[in-house]
Amino acid sequence: MKSTALVNKHIALGAKMVPFAGYNMPVQYEGVNAEHETVRNAVGVFDVSHMGEFLLTGENALALIQKVATNDAATLTIGRAQYSCMPNGKGGIVDDLIIYRMKEEQYLLVVNASNIEKDWNWISSHNDLGVEMKNLSDDYSLLAIQGPKAVEAMQSLTSIDLSAINYYHFEVADFAGIEHVIISATGYTGSGGFEIYCKNTEVEQIWDRVFEAGASFGIKPVGLAARDTLRLEMGFCLYGNDIDDSTSPIEAGLGWITKFTKDFTDALVLKSQKENGVTRKLIAFEMIDRGIPRHDYQILDLEGNVIGKVTSGTMSPSMKIGIGMGYVETAFANLETQIAIEIREKGVKAKIVKLPFYKK
Repeated sequence: MKSTALVNKHIALGAKMVPFAGYNMPVQYEGVNAEHETVRNAVGVFDVSHMGEFLLTGENALALIQKVATNDAATLTIGRAQYSCMPNGKGGIVDDLIIYRMKEEQYLLVVNASNIEKDWNWISSHNDLGVEMKNLSDDYSLLAIQGPKAVEAMQSLTSIDLSAINYYHFEVADFAGIEHVIISATGYTGSGGFEIYCKNTEVEQIWDRVFEAGASFGIKPVGLAARDTLRLEMGFCLYGNDIDDSTSPIEAGLGWITKFTKDFTDALVLKSQKENGVTRKLIAFEMIDRGIPRHDYQILDLEGNVIGKVTSGTMSPSMKIGIGMGYVETAFANLETQIAIEIREKGVKAKIVKLPFYKK
């Protein structure tokens, strides 16, 4: 099992460590709810260095990305990032990812930890364009500094104006005494903040300086468990749960990142789905009656017939009710439709709602 460069920091902080995507990762420190609240109200720091980073360089780098990804990367200017996904040739999803335009002919792709090898092989298999590909995953660290106080808490660590970096934009600048750090206004929490990309050799210094700078703002380390509750409150998809090789971006409600202004893997199949409809859809639901929905619980209609399955579920720390997402037959996918979740062999009432669950 691999460890991130910060593993000793986490152990010293008393983190509960668990295996995750082949890495020894901190799942929680003081507790999920407290860490969740820290990110919603102040500022928290996640070590997400297990994520994968690929650097694509050359005159055909954009053409390769356009071929494998659904979103239109031609709209990216230097300093901008884009959420996208890669179809698998059978209408499913290889992975979702973020694409950064670093230079005129250079892009950084950030992929899920569990899919690094799979994604690398998939992109490589389509690289008949002579694009130079580098897998930087083992050499780079990633910190997510998230929460409404992130800008104010981190401003003393850099010479650039953090408040001027718009959502899904980034700067390469000095940060915490290190030159050439990627400071990206992205994250997986819906509470604002940044993601910081640096070399493994630099991350300890950055971690220490971040906690010094944030001390008066209530900064705390946050584990993967709260990362999951935060992303679910926003309705962000988790690969392996809400999307995978068997789900299409159209079924998953990711039509907004599926652009038919260009040709890409599965474009014809997905266009047909968009125009003609799909047989199942990813829905979001809130529990009406008391109960906590969990991954793989059956979704029922009010007569007790199985109409789908829960892909993600939890007790929302912000809202104090059970929330979840899952795929259901399209006929049952309308907003406000009442459904039931099978919890301990009982149908517990819920209703379909609009995302995000958590409204600021």
